[in-house]
Amino acid sequence: MTEDIKMVIDLTRDSMSKTLEHLEETLIHIRAGKADPRMLESLHVDYYGSMVPITQVANINTPDARTIKIQPWEKKMIDPIEKAILYANLGFNPSNNGEVIIINVPPLTEERRKELVKQARHEGENFKVGIRAARRDAIEQFKAMKKEGLSEDLERDAEDEVQKLTDAYNHKVEEKIRKKEEDIMKV
Repeated sequence: MTEDIKMVIDLTRDSMSKTLEHLEETLIHIRAGKADPRMLESLHVDYYGSMVPITQVANINTPDARTIKIQPWEKKMIDPIEKAILYANLGFNPSNNGEVIIINVPPLTEERRKELVKQARHEGENFKVGIRAARRDAIEQFKAMKKEGLSEDLERDAEDEVQKLTDAYNHKVEEKIRKKEEDIMKV
């Protein structure tokens, strides 16, 4: 039976870890006023009738903290890339010189920074719900194991272990949100 408990705890840890990784990916898309090529990763561009990720049609880099430079592999792609950026409504105003697309990332206003902090906190709470759901699933599995003959002491120990995991991952979420808030509020 203890092997089953270990397996449930390991699966719960994996689930919580994936939730934390997904939070990190989500926080990348909350703009902190600094240019980051990952801001455009979710963007899809019309490439000869197919919608493809922008990373498949152009090289994206940041020459400085306020500029994103997009170098299409084909000059014909400049217009579709610009349109995709505008339609994505990211708050960017792209310009091009016929060779590359330049996006100047505007500095954030104090009001916008506060909105982004709220958004980051909201995301953090959503991911904490995911962590609690993983805990709930594990506890339900332990209760089912108890009905199949698992001792109360083993069940309680397993639940305590899952609660420790939950507390640790909630702390990690709070830490990531705190760092993102500092990043957003830094002028």
